[in-house]
Amino acid sequence: MSAVLGKGNSEGYLTPSEIHAILKEGLALLHLEGKRVLFVVPDATRTMPMPLIFEYLQELLEGCIKQLDFLVALGTHQPLSDAQLSKLVGTPVNHGKVGNIRLINHAWDRPDTFTHIGTISAEEISQISGGLFSQEVPVQINKLVYEYDQVIICGPVFPHEVAGFSGGNKYFFPGIAGPEIINFTHWLGALITSYAVIGRLDTPVRQTIERAAEFIQCQTACFSFVVDHQGVAGLFCGPPKQAWKEAARLSMVRHVTYMPRPFQRVLSIMPPMYDDLWTAAKGMYKLEPVVADGGEVVIYAPHISEVSYTHGKLIDEIGYHCRDYYLGQWEKFKGYPGGVLAHSTHLKGQGTYDPASGIECPRIKVTLATAIPEKRCQQLNLGYLSYQEVSIKEWRDREDEGVLVVPRAGEMLYRLRDDQR
Repeated sequence: MSAVLGKGNSEGYLTPSEIHAILKEGLALLHLEGKRVLFVVPDATRTMPMPLIFEYLQELLEGCIKQLDFLVALGTHQPLSDAQLSKLVGTPVNHGKVGNIRLINHAWDRPDTFTHIGTISAEEISQISGGLFSQEVPVQINKLVYEYDQVIICGPVFPHEVAGFSGGNKYFFPGIAGPEIINFTHWLGALITSYAVIGRLDTPVRQTIERAAEFIQCQTACFSFVVDHQGVAGLFCGPPKQAWKEAARLSMVRHVTYMPRPFQRVLSIMPPMYDDLWTAAKGMYKLEPVVADGGEVVIYAPHISEVSYTHGKLIDEIGYHCRDYYLGQWEKFKGYPGGVLAHSTHLKGQGTYDPASGIECPRIKVTLATAIPEKRCQQLNLGYLSYQEVSIKEWRDREDEGVLVVPRAGEMLYRLRDDQR
């Protein structure tokens, strides 16, 4: 498949029959008869009609291919249980299988599951990063991809705090990648800042991802979706980079809300799909551009009681701080994983740090209205608000007062109207 096919709507949604037809045509162009096929798919932290797509892929492929399997691109997220996998694909999963189909969790913390496929040179990294880094970056990927004749990315595209937009080859790096490139790309994005990166098509992190993808020596393709919780606005099939770009351009239209003025307080209501602060931090990333200097984002998520099921211990050690706080004390923090440091800075947002006085001045305040106790919030350098004392009704309809309520936050990017990046 050398060209991109598909359809995108600036308004409205594709019908199930349109989705089926695009999938059918895209699969036909790959000539998959008798082949082993692996789909790389998102976990439950991305809105995606996986039950419908899983049903269609089974219908279109079973009986004509040798093997059909799915690899969940977890990055460093927690593995999914059978119950969670069942909910993801909409059908019972027993011991990681649906019939002969395997549903496999990516294991980022198991070195034996990776293969080294190349190294991005220090010279290339220096050029890509604009001189921020000059180091070699080893590229490792889940070696399962080499057990199949065709690997197909199948997932949505949204504005993203590290890469600019998610999707495409990002499902490989960091989705099913080794820790070195995961940590490098996330810290690179943090140095540039989420504020500057999010919602941009061409970013140094995306360039790093695309360079890493050039090392993959197997047949790859991509089905890129543009979705929200109401439906599928677009579906593009083709080579990963090209299909992703078409979807990202549509995402710029469907997933960005422009506001006329900044707000002093924002109530970011997080849906259950985010089960820890690591993932629910998107409620900050996506709203930061419309918060006034000195303003506040309140992450409202009564269901969240943990900072990170994977990285909580490390985050407890470092807390949440702006980028300059770490750069000003680099000898102290340089041993921590770049991905963890990046998460910390993304949630805290922009700010300054004076090494002489030790004073950190964040641009805005971040407050948790979650089940994470007040004492832990204070230790993490975050504000605390009892979720039991939050009346969403009292926050609503106050935009003229500088108060914004965002239901189901985390995927839509909010920007000021005069910010047309």
